[in-house]
Amino acid sequence: MYSYTSAEKWQRAKLVRKGFHQALADCVDPKLNTRIDAIDRVAAERGQRELNALYAVREKDRQAVATAKATLRTAPWAERSAARQKVRDAEQQLKRSERAVNKAERE
Repeated sequence: MYSYTSAEKWQRAKLVRKGFHQALADCVDPKLNTRIDAIDRVAAERGQRELNALYAVREKDRQAVATAKATLRTAPWAERSAARQKVRDAEQQLKRSERAVNKAERE
């Protein structure tokens, strides 16, 4: 996964465009590829850190669902509806975090 800042996107696009024009002239400067690779490397490291953070959030949400279900099973009759709502809320949060992880893994 790559996570580019807006400045990196702009600079990378500029370098790719410049490399394309040089390729048409058949005189590509190797420094262009080095600079593009450096931008890609930084973006890949940032993307991996973000993906690891998303994994941690997803795992925390999974634990929250398990805790909420255990609370529901052990709740007294009068508190069951509140416990059910906590399970629903925890499951919705887990779905959101799983969608975020799946989206990040596709990119």
